[in-house]
Amino acid sequence: MIVLSGTIGAGKSSMATILSEHLGTKAFYEQVDDNPVLPLFYADPKKYAFLLQIYFLNKRFESIKQAMVDDNNVLDRSIYEDSLFFHMNADMGRATPQEVKVYDELLANMMQELPYAAAKKAPDLLVHIDISYDTMIRRIEKRGRDYEQPEQDPTLVEYYHNLLGRYDGWYDDYDYSPKMKIDGDKYDFVENPDDLKLVLKQIDDELAKYRII
Repeated sequence: MIVLSGTIGAGKSSMATILSEHLGTKAFYEQVDDNPVLPLFYADPKKYAFLLQIYFLNKRFESIKQAMVDDNNVLDRSIYEDSLFFHMNADMGRATPQEVKVYDELLANMMQELPYAAAKKAPDLLVHIDISYDTMIRRIEKRGRDYEQPEQDPTLVEYYHNLLGRYDGWYDDYDYSPKMKIDGDKYDFVENPDDLKLVLKQIDDELAKYRII
């Protein structure tokens, strides 16, 4: 099982589709376009940050249990990133201390339960897609979700920079499985077939290194 990570606009969903086709398996996608809480969060982050994170946490727990059943499945975002988002929002004053306590206890219980709820104990590989702020904004603009656009809400500039700044530390601390980085600025694996071949080779080589394939 491969889990992807990266900030908003990194290309995780595209890479999940590509990898699932490459490996002949199933991709599991984060629920975004039909997420009923996400637009509410962007309209009023302080009110809905906790609700949104509980919604995502529940969906990510469900998805990773399903993905761990068979070989070679790919998740475009996983439960391992969940805490990064909520604690960032909490640090921005969007969650109360009691909400943080409830969230942390729930996540800890889920992580303890996960090895017993699925066939695998952990992913086989984390593939982190690393991008700059400029690439992030360009892709956010391209996909056109109104509530994600900094032009619609200038506070998103700080939010996106904050999010990017937290990923280096998160990646360094991640220790559930082998991990690797893809340079999402250098390799346009969605639009450039040559870049895609190079990225897939990097991933195949990493899988082979750990005898996963």
